[in-house]
Amino acid sequence: MGKIALRFSKLILGLFFYALGIVLTIQANIGYGPWEVFHVGLSAATGLSIGGASIIVGLIIVVITVLMGERIGIGTLLNMLLIGFFLDLLLAIGLIPRIENTHVGIIVLIIGLYVISLGSYFYIGSGFGAGPRDSLMVALTRKLRWPIGLIRSLIELTATILGWMLGGMVGIGTLISGFAIGFCVHSSFKLLKFDPTKIHHSTLNESYAEIRAALRTR
Repeated sequence: MGKIALRFSKLILGLFFYALGIVLTIQANIGYGPWEVFHVGLSAATGLSIGGASIIVGLIIVVITVLMGERIGIGTLLNMLLIGFFLDLLLAIGLIPRIENTHVGIIVLIIGLYVISLGSYFYIGSGFGAGPRDSLMVALTRKLRWPIGLIRSLIELTATILGWMLGGMVGIGTLISGFAIGFCVHSSFKLLKFDPTKIHHSTLNESYAEIRAALRTR
């Protein structure tokens, strides 16, 4: 039971850090990252909270990826639900003030990207499944047989354009996020000696079986 509890702790901690990183990039106030452009634009157009928009988008993506044959895990579902919840919570309590200086905003944005990378380290390392957006990237790569980098770029470009059309903020921060997130993730994983390709992700059925087995051994 202890091993499962540790994995769940890593998952929840990772999702919290991921949401905190997103809040930092939003409050940097120099243009949102691609998915945040879409979530904020959808929020502005529908009246949903930013976290609520994130949850709805995640749910739609999960349905699409399942229809495309991808298997999901507990981490996929909790990623969809908890990141949106933590986003709304952190924005509501005003933990991170809105930055009004461009130079400070750039620094806060980059810090946010590294916090997102740290969140990815914990949540991916838990082995409970990839998030909805990563699952979509993998599903499209399998179906189209295009390079994964091209697929990711096309997905994020589409999210940015749709979000901008809905009223999301596009600015220098959008460009920085698009180009820097890969480097931040790579350098963080290298520093932490973490190879995500070596992580086995449990499906929902596998996780259920693991939890039942752990409870029986208590």
